[in-house]
Amino acid sequence: MKKAALALVLLGALAGLTFAESNHNFGLGIMLGEPTGLSAKLWSSQTMAWDAGAAWSFVNGGYFQIHSDLLFHNFKLFEVETGRMSLFYGPGARVKFGARDEFGDGGTVVSIRGVVGLAYEFQETPLELFIEVVPMLDIVPSTAANMAGAIGFRYYF
Repeated sequence: MKKAALALVLLGALAGLTFAESNHNFGLGIMLGEPTGLSAKLWSSQTMAWDAGAAWSFVNGGYFQIHSDLLFHNFKLFEVETGRMSLFYGPGARVKFGARDEFGDGGTVVSIRGVVGLAYEFQETPLELFIEVVPMLDIVPSTAANMAGAIGFRYYF
């Protein structure tokens, strides 16, 4: 089950590569929060993108995680003078490694995620700023609710 969930997360991140359009770029950046790490995003249409992260948490003894989300963007909610701003949301998955349980033992946890956030893309600079809130439901090895959140940026190549 754990290997299947990890494969699902990685395949989801790679699926965006297949559908990328030439008018969107690949973005790479940093997210700060819970957890903190690297963030990547690849657009698959004008309003849909895949994101992925590799991050570390320092809570409860610390752990490393990877995640991937399918993000839908609504650019019609906000009017800005330059650039563009969107509300984004979507489903995803997470695998965290070395997570401590109530007995202090490390293990692997698989979770489903729901992401909600705001993103601002600068007009003249290939830079995106974002803030997101991520409710999660751990499903392996046991069920538990969690929250995460981050602010960050991505530079588009």
